[in-house]
Amino acid sequence: MSPSRSGTTSTDEFARKRERMVERQLRRRGIGDERVLRAMGEVPRELFLPEDVRRDAYRDGALPIGEGQTMSQPWIVACMTMLADPGGDGRVLEVGTGSGYGAAVLARCFAEVVTVERHEPLAERAAVRLAELGFSNVEVRRGDGCLGAPDRAPFDAVLVTAAAEGEPPAALREQVRPGGALVCPVRGADGEHLTRLRDGVEERVVPVRFVPLVSEAP
Repeated sequence: MSPSRSGTTSTDEFARKRERMVERQLRRRGIGDERVLRAMGEVPRELFLPEDVRRDAYRDGALPIGEGQTMSQPWIVACMTMLADPGGDGRVLEVGTGSGYGAAVLARCFAEVVTVERHEPLAERAAVRLAELGFSNVEVRRGDGCLGAPDRAPFDAVLVTAAAEGEPPAALREQVRPGGALVCPVRGADGEHLTRLRDGVEERVVPVRFVPLVSEAP
């Protein structure tokens, strides 16, 4: 699963940038789960980005991927994955596939990943890229992520990559197994926070800013 050349940045240069990203942006800033750090060090972030922004793949910030959506900064991807308590087995649901990068990281940490994207062009591109890179344990679906994937529930974890208003959708809460984690940005009167829900207990982790979670339901 080796990155190809992109513009003037070589495979080796991307690999060095990825290594620096893991050490400086993640490990030094509190990401301590070695499984997550290893996954972030293995997945070629640049290959999930449009060619015109690949040179910026490992900068500490979000990047545009089309359809008005963004790829979250590396720390956010790592933090959300860590909050899901990866254990090497189990099944995880991701709401908001985007580029497919987050699903690829999850696929290194869980046995099965189901990811749902409402923008068809993004879902199609992500499915192609994940298949090309050999992520056979990821299923990409086009649909309303607020409904989850009830036919594959319960999930050991659910990750939502868009901000819910007030609280995560009920359908997603219902699809998490007892003891499992629902990781979701939640927007309230006092701002937007990355939040983990487990067995009804809410834990606010860090202030964030995500695109709004949108449902296709009437």
